Amino acid sequence: MKKLTALAGTLLAGATMSAGAGDLEGIYLGPSITGYYLDSERVIDGHDDAAVAGINLGYRFFNDWALEAGVGREIAGDDLDVAKIDFYYWFGDAPDTNWRPYAVAGLSYFDRDDVNNLQPDEEHTHQAGIGLGVSKMFGEQLEFRADARLLHKVREGQDGTNDGALNLALNYYFSKPAPAQPMAAAEPAPEPAPEPQQAPETRTIRVQLDVEFEFDKAVVRAIYGDELQAVANAMKAHDDIDLVLEGHTDSVGSDAYNQDLSERRAQAVKAELVKQYGIDASRISTVGYGESQPIATNSTEEGRAQNRRVIGEMSYTEVVAP
Repeated sequence: MKKLTALAGTLLAGATMSAGAGDLEGIYLGPSITGYYLDSERVIDGHDDAAVAGINLGYRFFNDWALEAGVGREIAGDDLDVAKIDFYYWFGDAPDTNWRPYAVAGLSYFDRDDVNNLQPDEEHTHQAGIGLGVSKMFGEQLEFRADARLLHKVREGQDGTNDGALNLALNYYFSKPAPAQPMAAAEPAPEPAPEPQQAPETRTIRVQLDVEFEFDKAVVRAIYGDELQAVANAMKAHDDIDLVLEGHTDSVGSDAYNQDLSERRAQAVKAELVKQYGIDASRISTVGYGESQPIATNSTEEGRAQNRRVIGEMSYTEVVAP
């Protein structure tokens, strides 16, 4: 029995050391019941069958391979002790929630106490075995296995000795299976870029005011009513437009007198826009330049008439209708 204990310890240690080799299924532990149908050549009289209860420790690799060590003792009679190490391979790729077939191969060691009924060299024997079975997962960590095995005696003589075994096991996995990776959702196609909107066509409107005055006067004549109306209409339609009025004179008279006259002429045009056309006075500013900025010669009456003037100009932008 000491030899059996030593071998079982070695096998269990080997299974535990293998635990670091994989990371998908992991270590499991569980009980088993195995019915052995031993070859009649092993005993002197009759058949030698046994039911063995065992405990198994294993490690499952990559969901398809497992290495397992186990020890067991006969339930009734206490005549057979077993230590074993087995290798498992599962077929197919069905989920573990379904029945899944597997193959098993391994080595076992029998320690038998009923020496009076045994043939020579039967007290301690070694067997190589193969088998087929099915397994099923119940939940994420509990597994049931059932398999049938053929064991062939490989040492201690009688190489033609073959045993049969029916094994049932229930294993608990200490780690849960890795969850299936969800399929990446297809990214929606990007929205088409909006077509760039064409900038609306615009135009700049320029309104000019040119009011001429009689000699030595600062009175706005009625003939300029249309020009003043056009300026007023534009300012009412575009309240962000301000107007600057510039007054001028001819060269007759002193500089000081002409400077004052030019300012009074600009003020006269402003007063007309405010009183007659309702334009806010704060939107109109005035300035006088006297005789300093002539646009025609002061040597002729016609030239001097052109220089006696008030001018103003403003511009604005509007959208062209399609």
